[in-house]
Amino acid sequence: MQFRGTVFRYGRDVDTDVIIPARYLNTSDPAELAKHCLEDLDPTFVKRVKPGDIVVADENFGCGSSREHAPVAIKAAGVSCVIAKSFARIFYRNSINMGLPILECPEAAAAISEGDVVSVDADTGTIVDETSGMTFWAAPFPPFIQEIINDGGLVARTKRVLAEKQGA
Repeated sequence: MQFRGTVFRYGRDVDTDVIIPARYLNTSDPAELAKHCLEDLDPTFVKRVKPGDIVVADENFGCGSSREHAPVAIKAAGVSCVIAKSFARIFYRNSINMGLPILECPEAAAAISEGDVVSVDADTGTIVDETSGMTFWAAPFPPFIQEIINDGGLVARTKRVLAEKQGA
């Protein structure tokens, strides 16, 4: 899994209520959620984000409620991956389940700036800030998590595995 995009930079404790405000939780439609992603934190985010862009944040990204809508909104907005110093555990698991790659790398999160162009090889954990020339390493995902992300999430992976078993 390789990604390349422009960075949107945020601070610490970005909670799920800021990622997707509760007033939009009456839908689970990814396209509708994407329209409101991060709007209370960064009202220009949705207008500026392009497919493949990357979110970089400080500690405890995704804290707050356990809503699955948050990683769905980020992914549907076009973000290819999130790099942070640390993630709230439930957000981490929800992101994997929804097929949103997230990498924990405190060094990268501290050094990468808003607007930098970053490339990520999630299979090796390599993060390159093309703007500064700096390279960082995050722990790569184990193969079974790579499968979940490559398939687009846990439900999609389960459907694929079941279909393969039925066809065998």
